[in-house]
Amino acid sequence: MRTAVAAAVVTTAALGTMVASGAAAGATGVTGTTGSAGAVGAAGSGARVAAAPGFLDAGELPPHSSSPWFAGTVTKGLPDPEPFCLEGAVPAGGGTYHRFFGTDYDTHAAQVSVVASSVTAAKALATSLEKKVAACAADWLRETPGGSASWDDYGTVAAGDSAHVYGVHTSIPESEPGVNLFAVGRDGKTVTVVRWAEMGHLDQAPLAAFKKTTATAVNKLN
Repeated sequence: MRTAVAAAVVTTAALGTMVASGAAAGATGVTGTTGSAGAVGAAGSGARVAAAPGFLDAGELPPHSSSPWFAGTVTKGLPDPEPFCLEGAVPAGGGTYHRFFGTDYDTHAAQVSVVASSVTAAKALATSLEKKVAACAADWLRETPGGSASWDDYGTVAAGDSAHVYGVHTSIPESEPGVNLFAVGRDGKTVTVVRWAEMGHLDQAPLAAFKKTTATAVNKLN
């Protein structure tokens, strides 16, 4: 793995491929790994499939200085690859949907939303995902000898029932560093995670714009 951020770069060409494959996968769901979060409330494979919640549009991502954003289709199931820091943490049941976003450069994003079986289950899932993101830098370091990583808690955003923003930075020798912003939000029974990423450092990330994106994402869920 070159860097954590480079592992899932979504170029314009790659986004087109994802859109095409996602359209086919949408009929059956995207294959993914069900982690411990599966126990806290997504609809199981035998449950009635929930309608897709509202998703961000391309123009609602933090503006890029040199490129427009491009949005893939809203697709049922987990994304492939799953978002960095959240591998195995988002349940793969019938209430899970995702959308990829890309630019002409390395900057890319993804949103994954889960319609849980109850408000209690959604609260538990949101808490689980926040803990997963907060532990990501330390988890990545344990798996990446010679690397360096840091993270920051950027606090809550007033949207829906809850919304919390985090930043994660990773770097390995002789490679570009990667910076990620994460939002975990909930409105009623629906939980969403938004990840924004590019090469760089936390102090270069568009935090204010991402918080606006976070509020928009959570407010569009229901």
